[in-house]
Amino acid sequence: MPTAEHRIPVALSTSSIYPLGVAEGFSIAEDLGYDAMEVMVTHRAETQQSAVLNELSWRFGLPVTAIHAPTLLLTQQVWGSAWEKLRRSAKLAAAVGCDTVVAHPPFRWQAGYAERFAEGIATLEEDTGVRFAVENMYPWRAGGRTAAMYLPHWDPVDQNYPHVTWDFSHAATAEADSLESCRRLGGRLKHVHLTDGWSNGFKDDHLIPGHGEQPVAETLELIASPDFADGEGFRGVVAVEVATRGAKQVGEKERWLAESLEFARHHLARGASRAQASGSAHDTDEETH
Repeated sequence: MPTAEHRIPVALSTSSIYPLGVAEGFSIAEDLGYDAMEVMVTHRAETQQSAVLNELSWRFGLPVTAIHAPTLLLTQQVWGSAWEKLRRSAKLAAAVGCDTVVAHPPFRWQAGYAERFAEGIATLEEDTGVRFAVENMYPWRAGGRTAAMYLPHWDPVDQNYPHVTWDFSHAATAEADSLESCRRLGGRLKHVHLTDGWSNGFKDDHLIPGHGEQPVAETLELIASPDFADGEGFRGVVAVEVATRGAKQVGEKERWLAESLEFARHHLARGASRAQASGSAHDTDEETH
């Protein structure tokens, strides 16, 4: 069972500082007081090289706690085949000392890979010792029609994945209930992409948490409780993944990321303190009676 001293780390995803590079991401994270980094593998060589990432981790004193595999549409040309992307992501994760790879579910057109995905990642986990946390996505909608772009499904809650990443912006686009989904995931929830969005049915906003309509605060407080996951608690990392490309003024990007970090720390602490207060009240009641 988690102890009262356990604090959930808050990492900064390198995708949050795009189009700046990885080094700038580490520097900003250190300045703002983040605990760690999540690195998204892209076409940029620096995101693919363990020597570079280890040097940055040492220089800025920030561990890499997750590698995001290049399984996005925009990174389809990175690292070859779908399975090769996952194998190389696991190798990179091990080389930088982290145990989590974030991966999107397969696209419908990835025949073979999609059909054997759950079985394949289970084998990879056994072979590499790295866990693959499959991320929730969303249905694609256009012209009043919905297209099923992912197999076996965009929602990992009912799928046979031992480890899951929950993204609040994707949940907003899918019009999913993050609070209930994370409650149902319980101990399978291993990683969180902290962001927000609107249930507009088609746009993936990746807003600053609290600037959309997802129950982000309530969900953070839920997972911070020692009672989460039948008393096992949340033993993963919360990674800020917000879009800052629209920042125009000097320092605006940093202010948005500072606000996201403060939001995370506030609500994680609030969830933990509520649970502790409840436990103390229960103990006092037992002593009284």
